[in-house]
Amino acid sequence: MALIPSQVLRVAILMSYFSILCHYKALDMPAHQTYGGSWKFLTFIDLVIQAVFFGVCVLIDVSSLLTKGGDSREQERQLRKLIGLRDWMMAVLAFPVGAFVVFTFWSLYLYDRDLVYPRLLDNFIPQWLNHGMHTTVLPFIIIEMRTTHHRYPSRTWGVAAVCCFGVGYILWTCWVHQVTGVWVYPVLERITPLARVVFFSAMTVVICVFYVLGEILNSYIWDHTHTGTHTHTGTNTHTGTNTHTGTYVHTGTNTHTGTHTHTGTNTHTGTQVHTHTQVQTHTQVHTHTHRYIRAHRYTHCLLTSLSLSLRKGQR
Repeated sequence: MALIPSQVLRVAILMSYFSILCHYKALDMPAHQTYGGSWKFLTFIDLVIQAVFFGVCVLIDVSSLLTKGGDSREQERQLRKLIGLRDWMMAVLAFPVGAFVVFTFWSLYLYDRDLVYPRLLDNFIPQWLNHGMHTTVLPFIIIEMRTTHHRYPSRTWGVAAVCCFGVGYILWTCWVHQVTGVWVYPVLERITPLARVVFFSAMTVVICVFYVLGEILNSYIWDHTHTGTHTHTGTNTHTGTNTHTGTYVHTGTNTHTGTHTHTGTNTHTGTQVHTHTQVQTHTQVHTHTHRYIRAHRYTHCLLTSLSLSLRKGQR
């Protein structure tokens, strides 16, 4: 049993995201006053995605608690829709986008922080808020994946949806540059147009890779015990009726007397298909012709002896 119920964890994570969003919007940053506002930044979009996702999770927990023990089919149908939305958001948005933000931000930050997070931002964003936006996202989403089984869509549709999100954000970034003349991230200012195309393509591939990693991680956590090899080791004791499936034809009388005792360990791994066809035809033709012939000969000899005796007596 978990030390902290998953429902309490979701509420706590949701409250933390509300706090981060409120503090982030309260910052008096020049970039927030230009075209697009906070929505230019993938970090802010990811925070909104995570908050909406955990809001849906909390709504499902509350709905499950309120409908527990009820028999309303309409409520069950609505609850299944919410669960489907939650699983889709987890697969397509929450995990791949969150992991992408954490990975790309800290990779560029460690290489050259001025490419993604200039030192000037330290005057506006405190360290705890920076980690709340770029660090704790991944642990929070892994906790949710560990506590709840999420059903992923088919890989084709999932990757297609993630690609649509990535391409949509790239087009949005290009549009902001078209309107303002300034790229959202400093790294885009320092590379050539051809390098931007390569950069955008590489980032799209990376976010698709994170989708596949999320699917594999979810499968490893929840499905590996069901999709692996099932081995049963123990003592197999059978007493009762033995059922045989097959074709069995028997003509005659079969008498079996004895005691069958089986003691041991039966270990079965894999799939066993046993088809047994046994055809036994026993035809017995028993005639008593030879007895009839012997009786006839005996009678004939007896009559012959009696006739000879009568003849002798007459003489």
